[in-house]
Amino acid sequence: MSTYPIIVITGATSGLGQLAAIELAKRGAHLVLTARNEKRAETTKNILEDLVPNPKVHFFFGDLSLMKDVGRIGNEIKANYPKIDVLVNNAGLHGFEQRVTSEGFAEMMAVNYLAPWLLTHTLLQPLMNSKNARIVDVASEASRNHGKLKLPEDLTDTSAFTARGSSIIYGKTKLLNIMYTGELGRQLDGTGVTVNALNPGFNVTGLGRELGFSSVLAKILNALHIGDPRKGADIIIRLATESQYQEVTGGYFNVGTGRPIVPAYPGGDIIMQRQLWSATKELLQQKGMIE
Repeated sequence: MSTYPIIVITGATSGLGQLAAIELAKRGAHLVLTARNEKRAETTKNILEDLVPNPKVHFFFGDLSLMKDVGRIGNEIKANYPKIDVLVNNAGLHGFEQRVTSEGFAEMMAVNYLAPWLLTHTLLQPLMNSKNARIVDVASEASRNHGKLKLPEDLTDTSAFTARGSSIIYGKTKLLNIMYTGELGRQLDGTGVTVNALNPGFNVTGLGRELGFSSVLAKILNALHIGDPRKGADIIIRLATESQYQEVTGGYFNVGTGRPIVPAYPGGDIIMQRQLWSATKELLQQKGMIE
């Protein structure tokens, strides 16, 4: 068996996930990464090999907007890795128009919330087998702009929205990340598995790639040293590895300082967190994604 920590990261072929993967590989981690296709995986593998001697990396392929793919990837990872030390749910999407997946879910809700929920659920046993595992969920302070939360309706809402209205939908998915992290922290109490969410700050990555001016915006922000993705990657790495977070669970932490943040209401509301958990579980059971 490998003595290296086995770290699963979603969305590691670009942006924050890729930066976190590089740093963790430098520290000797055995990386298990998800990718949409062979080309993106190959590019990431080449970057890792340029920067790290003999990196340990294994890719699993699928579309994280499709729950059948998420479940399959989870089961494939589980079959190959009976023990996982860290799961980083990093993949995220800010779409500027509504797209509905072939399974009938809104794409942003599927990628940003349902996928991490289902992947975590699928990998719980190997995480528990580690006796000392960590789950890290990339949320965002965009969660403060989330409109009104309606459960369970929001989970299946496929209403059209404009580019301007997209921010509220994105913010809502990130609020759900914080809420499910809180509930999962309580459910995993005593298992040796901790789970925490983080705000990576405003990052110049591929997240907003659908905006026509995003590359121009990225250049301006980079010139002003605003939105440095290395800072966002740093808080991911800290939550995944640092001893100060070893016993902490169900929290939400900030980029830069690494300090806890009080989430926007109802982010920290235990009753609402439980309601969200039940609604999500019931929805995925109805769709035959979980038992």
